[in-house]
Amino acid sequence: MPTSKQYGTAGPANEAIGGVPTIHYLDFTSRGRGQVIRLMWEDAGIAYTDIRYSFEEYPEHKKTTIAEKNPTTNVPVVEINGRILTQSYAILRHFARLLGKYDGETEEEKYWADAMCDVAVDWRTQFVNAFFNPNKEETYPKHQQNERVHFLKALETHLTSHELSLQGPYVVGKTFTYSDMVLYQVLHDENLTQDGMKELQEYPRLKQLAEAVESRPNVKAFRESDRYLG
Repeated sequence: MPTSKQYGTAGPANEAIGGVPTIHYLDFTSRGRGQVIRLMWEDAGIAYTDIRYSFEEYPEHKKTTIAEKNPTTNVPVVEINGRILTQSYAILRHFARLLGKYDGETEEEKYWADAMCDVAVDWRTQFVNAFFNPNKEETYPKHQQNERVHFLKALETHLTSHELSLQGPYVVGKTFTYSDMVLYQVLHDENLTQDGMKELQEYPRLKQLAEAVESRPNVKAFRESDRYLG
């Protein structure tokens, strides 16, 4: 059976988004695209219900519960006040607009946040293809040596050359956006934020961004709580 847990107390941020959302996602510890949504909700102080499906039971629920909510049968799926929201990055941008933050202020800031998110999405696609491949023992090490290094170098270059990112520590300088969470999560899922971030020593600007995300008060409290599963 899926697990269902409620976290937080509804407050102003819940009023801003129209209620207490429910997220349907895999029981994938604190990893994956669904975790980025949780990160935003935690940072914003949003109370939510977290429904998790084990990998063993998910195929059956995918054909029933999830298919009824999303024709593509993909997760995460978010429910709020009778509405069903799909596509994780559209969900992030939707809540950012409702909250009036996490999306940048000027058109240039919004563009740059979107652009860096798209780079991270491209990276995640390569990561998932290698990590969940039946021949993972062969494909993932190759990914670590090739595609992962390519994206790390590309992102480091972007963050050390764009005028907004140069104002640091975030993608849009001192403004925290959804793209920072997206970037952080793929770094985390590739095991680059663990062990003192030693794997990011060659990428100091990315390390600065990851440290800045982890240092945010609500994110720090989340990561130190039993809600955070590693």
